[in-house]
Amino acid sequence: MEKALIVEKRQKIAWLKLNRPKCFNAINDELVHEFHLAFDDIENDPEIRVVVITGEGKAFCAGGDLTYLESLTNVARRTAFIEKVGMMAKRITLLPKPVIAMVNGVAAGAGANLMLACDLAYANENAVFAQSFLKVGLIPDCGGLYLLPKAVGIRKAKELMFTSELITAAEALTLGMLNHVTTAETLLLETQKMAERLTAAAPLALSFTKNILNKSNLNLDDILTYENSTQALCMSTQDAQEGINAFKEKRSPLFSGK
Repeated sequence: MEKALIVEKRQKIAWLKLNRPKCFNAINDELVHEFHLAFDDIENDPEIRVVVITGEGKAFCAGGDLTYLESLTNVARRTAFIEKVGMMAKRITLLPKPVIAMVNGVAAGAGANLMLACDLAYANENAVFAQSFLKVGLIPDCGGLYLLPKAVGIRKAKELMFTSELITAAEALTLGMLNHVTTAETLLLETQKMAERLTAAAPLALSFTKNILNKSNLNLDDILTYENSTQALCMSTQDAQEGINAFKEKRSPLFSGK
């Protein structure tokens, strides 16, 4: 039986491909389970420095599998499933390694919010996005009620969620949901370039930066407190010394994550 998630590791990058193309990579229990297993492994693999998430076929992820959702016949099963889906977004934000969404097609519902949970998002020019929950009588999940307002502002988030409007990659880029839009032919190359660039960054400093940026409701004093303690820790690392030496010697640094 084919796996719902394909994981490939190469050159310090873990490539996660949602693999249910016949239903546009819609999320069911099997996909959620394999996603969490993959993240268990990635968290504990010191060789992996960057994660890329994409979809097989014509879609990134069309959201929840409605046929599977219909099979959840009691509140306990529904609650457990939605909790596990939400944890997918949470694990992306908590992973101490950068995660890039490579959006190769439609990203709707929970699929759009899975993308928003990623640190960076690259999409091809044919990709489309929708907060499609209200069209089927549901509320946004997979962290969307938190993630979308952070990306586009509260008023635009309400509009997109209230109307389930389908937007283009160009519109999503303008709204701040994406970092880059490419052609379909260059999406993989451009995403890989960024992933490789991040594998060469200082892992500890990158992890600390992601962690602080993902904290909510921090004021300037809070940020300065985090900066003071974290920067002092970074200054004592081998990576900081390597960075300084490389700068002086006019060469590229080789960071070890120590």
